[in-house]
Amino acid sequence: MPIRNMFMIVAGVAMGVFAYTEVTARLTSLETSRELFQADLLKKSEQKPTDQEQFMLIESLYGDVEKLTLNQEQNMTNKVNIEFLKTQLEKALTDIEDLKDKVRANGKMAH
Repeated sequence: MPIRNMFMIVAGVAMGVFAYTEVTARLTSLETSRELFQADLLKKSEQKPTDQEQFMLIESLYGDVEKLTLNQEQNMTNKVNIEFLKTQLEKALTDIEDLKDKVRANGKMAH
């Protein structure tokens, strides 16, 4: 066998071994990254007591905001009703004064 062919075979085997080593190193690196990522993800997904307390506080604040919003809407409705009743009462008082004036005028004419 010529030396040139032997050298090509050895170089081809060396390149194959080198490529295999690089591919397995890359696969190992990617698998390690994936395992670390999954471990971090699981660790972060666990709720700690502080997280649970914050979640409960947020729920409580949300409930309070809903109550305040409802109360504010009722107050706006009450203001409209109060304004309407105020105008009605002023009209009624004016009508009562007119009736009193008519009764007084009728009483004076009868004498």
